[in-house]
Parts: sequence; structure tokens; C-alpha cells
Amino acid sequence: MTYHFETQCIHGEWLRTQPKVKSVYYVGLTDHLGYEINANQTSGTGSMISFQVDSETTARNLLEKIELITYAESLGGVESLLTYPMLQTHGDVPKEIRGRLGITEDFLRLSVGIEHVEDLIADLEQALK
Repeated sequence: MTYHFETQCIHGEWLRTQPKVKSVYYVGLTDHLGYEINANQTSGTGSMISFQVDSETTARNLLEKIELITYAESLGGVESLLTYPMLQTHGDVPKEIRGRLGITEDFLRLSVGIEHVEDLIADLEQALK
């Protein structure tokens, strides 16, 4: 359990350092609005990290370039998956409603699996170039 938590925080913190990443949403980060509530109610933080990149082009390029991480709609398996909600899970929702929900063209969700953290970071790093 500790390794899993540390892995997620490493990803969240690493994503924050990337020039093309605008925002990272992960309850395991101490400045997340839900951090205290989560800490009081659970013993972990989960494996879902949402983030915004600097443009729709960056989001689509990232999805095309990932190699280890799979671009897929189904989340929560043992493998790391990246989803593009505006096309996949929220594609039928009108754009103005998606925007209010934060489901924009630059928004991605990463479900972190059991792969080694350095391998996942290397994959994200090469895809963000």
C-alpha cells in the first residue's frame, strides 16, 4: 500500500514539473482541495490522476505517442491507462456542459497500474516531447 501511494504522489509531483502540463488533480497531493477529507476517511489515495496540458494538440500528441501506457476508456485495471474524456466517456455531453465540468480538450485522466514508476515516467516524458 505504501508503494502505491508513493508512486501516485511521484507521478503527480512529476507531472507538475512538466512545461506542457498546466494543472494536476490528485487527492494525494497535499494542496488538493479534498486531501484532508480523503486523509480522514481512507487509508489510501487511489490511482487516478487527472491533468490538463497546454493545448488540445498536446493532449492528442500525448495519446498518440505513449508506448507503455495504453490509450483506453476502461480504467482501473492493473495496467496503466490514459483516457481522453471529451471523446471517450463524455463524448455525447454538449461542449458547454463538458466545459462546466472541466472536461475540456486539454484534459486527460491517467489510471496508474502496477508498472514501475520510472518506466511510466519515461513513457510520459518521451510522449510529452
